[in-house]
Amino acid sequence: MKTKFLLIATFITLSFFISCNSDDKTNDETAKTISNDEIITNSKIDASIEDVTNIAEDQFTAQQNSTNKPGGTIKNFLPSCAVITTILTNNTWTTTVDFGVEGCTLENGNSVKGKMIITFSNDFTAPTQTISYTFEGFYHNGKKLQGSKSIVRTRKSTALLLAQHPVATAAIDMTITFDDGSVYTRKGSLTKETIAGYDTWFNWEDNVFVVTGSGSTTFPNGDTFSAEITTPLEFKASCKTSIAVKGILSITKNGATAVIDYGNGDCNTLVTVTKNGVTEEIDLKK
Repeated sequence: MKTKFLLIATFITLSFFISCNSDDKTNDETAKTISNDEIITNSKIDASIEDVTNIAEDQFTAQQNSTNKPGGTIKNFLPSCAVITTILTNNTWTTTVDFGVEGCTLENGNSVKGKMIITFSNDFTAPTQTISYTFEGFYHNGKKLQGSKSIVRTRKSTALLLAQHPVATAAIDMTITFDDGSVYTRKGSLTKETIAGYDTWFNWEDNVFVVTGSGSTTFPNGDTFSAEITTPLEFKASCKTSIAVKGILSITKNGATAVIDYGNGDCNTLVTVTKNGVTEEIDLKK
C-alpha cells in the first residue's frame, strides 16, 4: 500500500514540474515573440505622432507665408472645423488649434479633439527655427496624448535630395493612453525631409515626406520595443494616410526581431512583416 501511495505521489510531483516547465517555456516564448497586434499598436502610436507633427508644421508654414498668399484655394492640413487663434508676443507666435470637445476628422480619416498649443519665433529669416508644442485634453483616434515635442527646422541639401529643402528634426517624449486605460511611453528622434511640394506651401496634398530615425516604446507590461528605420519611410500627402507607403522599419523586443516593409509607394495600409524567416502581409489599419 505504501508503495502505491509513493508512486502516486511521485507521479503528481513529476506532473507538477512538467506543467510548470511547460508554462515557463510558453511564457518565455511569448515574451520573445513580437505579435502582429503589438506591431499594429506600435503603428497607431506612429500615426498619432505623424499627425501632430504635421499639424505643428502646417501652422508654422501658414504663418511664415501669411503675407505671401496666392490666389485661389489654400489647401492646408487642418479641417475647417478647427478653430485657430494666433497671438504674437515678444517676437514669439503662439498658435492654439482647438478641435473642440466633439472633435474633428482630418482628411486622412483620423479623428482629433482637444487643443494643441504651438509656439515658434517670428524670425522666419533665421537659418533654423524651433517649433514647440504641447497638448490640452488632446486625443487622437481616442488616445490621449501628453508630453511635449520640439521640432528644429531648416532648409538644406542632404543625401536624399541635393536641392535645398525643408528638414525637420523632432525630439519625442510622449505618453499615450489608449481608450482602455493602457499607458504607453514613446521616446526618440526623427528627421523628416520634405522632398516634394515644399515650394507650393498652399497645397498640402502635393507634399512628399521622407523620415529617418529611431525610438523606443514602453508597453504597459514593461516590454520595450526598440525601432529603427533602416530604409527611409516615405509618406505621400496625396494618399491621405498617416502610414508610410514605402521604406523598412526594424523592431526588436526581448531578443526578438520583426522587419516591416511598407511597400513600393502604393497608397494603401498593407505591409509585409518578417519574423523568424517567415513573411506575411498585415493591414496596419486593422
